[in-house]
Amino acid sequence: MNEPSSEPRQADQRRKSAFVPALLGGVIGAALTAGALLFAAPELVGSRIVRQGLLADPQILVDTADALRDRQYEPALAAHRAALETPFGSSWKGAAKPDVVLVEFFDYACAYCRASNPHIDQLLKEDKGLRVVYRELPILGPESVAAARLSLAASKAGRFREFYDTLFAAGRPGPETIAAATKAAGIATPVSPSPEAEAELKRNFQLAGALGATGTPLFVVGDKVMNSAVGYEALKKAIAEARAES
Repeated sequence: MNEPSSEPRQADQRRKSAFVPALLGGVIGAALTAGALLFAAPELVGSRIVRQGLLADPQILVDTADALRDRQYEPALAAHRAALETPFGSSWKGAAKPDVVLVEFFDYACAYCRASNPHIDQLLKEDKGLRVVYRELPILGPESVAAARLSLAASKAGRFREFYDTLFAAGRPGPETIAAATKAAGIATPVSPSPEAEAELKRNFQLAGALGATGTPLFVVGDKVMNSAVGYEALKKAIAEARAES
């Protein structure tokens, strides 16, 4: 009997031997092509990756904008930290020896400030290491200015809380609501503008301007500046971050 020819077997081995280098060549070629594309047009590849990431998670844009804004105000916060966190008279609530200070610039005529008060009260109730410092920023008219001056007089007399809580509960500043607040605070009216109170108002406007204020409320805690009624959750998060960084 004739022995089987070795030629088919040898041909099959040659095909297998040729397939492996071809496969490796294809993989390596693909890698080299991708590498060449990355080096030749990194902006194209990078922009596609960034675009896909932003479409998948738009919150990235919000977080980036917040981080840039916070960094923008770092110099002002560093320069004015003591002035921001040191209250005028009794214009504060919360811990006598705080580990975190939340500053609020407010106007008695500001509806957003009024809407923020329950959130602040809840935070103060929950967080015994928190102090809230209130800074008068009367920007909504003559009655706001009149209320701010009376509020500072009450603060100097150690009766800020009584004035503040009563006026916000009564409504917008006006003859009747201001009268109710001054009565609750036990201060006499009319109050002549004192140099100390006028200096405080001027300082508050300067501080708010340095922090890019566009209205009230303006909240400052740690290195974060929030120029709107951001709500309970955002304030709580900012307080926690400030505490972690201190």
